[in-house]
Amino acid sequence: MPIKYLRGFTQPVRTDAANRRLGCSLAFVAGAANAGGFLAVGQYTSHMSGIVASLSDNLALGQLVLVLAGFSALLAFLLGAATSAVLIHWGRRHRTHSEYAVPLMLEALLLLMFGVMGANLEDHRLLYVPATVGLLCYVMGLQNAIITKISRAEIRTTHVTGLVTDIGIELGKLGYWNRPGVAGDLLRVEGDRQKLRLLSMLLGMFFLGGLTGALGFKHLGFVATVPLAVVLIVLAIVPLLDDIAPKR
Repeated sequence: MPIKYLRGFTQPVRTDAANRRLGCSLAFVAGAANAGGFLAVGQYTSHMSGIVASLSDNLALGQLVLVLAGFSALLAFLLGAATSAVLIHWGRRHRTHSEYAVPLMLEALLLLMFGVMGANLEDHRLLYVPATVGLLCYVMGLQNAIITKISRAEIRTTHVTGLVTDIGIELGKLGYWNRPGVAGDLLRVEGDRQKLRLLSMLLGMFFLGGLTGALGFKHLGFVATVPLAVVLIVLAIVPLLDDIAPKR
């Protein structure tokens, strides 16, 4: 791929096309990591709604160990999002080329570490399960904050509830019958086809990533996360090299 094309994924100057490409790429990675994490520990790690709901249930049932586990997962996601915000604003203040690439590279390194070390941790279940859940929740928070900052909250990649809701809204608007003379001075109800295409692509890429991650983890184990890390490294590497390269 041309260097200029790769640079466009995470460079500070954004375009709608670059945001769409990055969003679809990250949705694929998130779907794969989420599905692989479920097969590893039996829990989805990007679904904070479910985790918060389970906190309420387990607290009511007196399952304090599960309450602590759920709170730890929620805190890890929160810290991941906070880390992205800190790194992005630090890069922005210092006028770097890699303000968005640095947190993405951190995510890649964490997934790479998980892929390399996961098989060794599996023999130590007491450490392995909470460490895996915490790491993947942190990664999901990290990634969701990156694309949220880049797209000004227009694109989300780690969960699909909002995507499906917005798809339903746009389909409803597309199917709305604007009867002549009924609306008066009100604007016509019209669906945003471009937005619908983007939302559908994000949903499709999350599903495709989930299928790929599940099959990869089933047949390859933890090493299946290594290609995901490589994808993220490719997306982030050029702006990082721009910062490292000597100024002329």
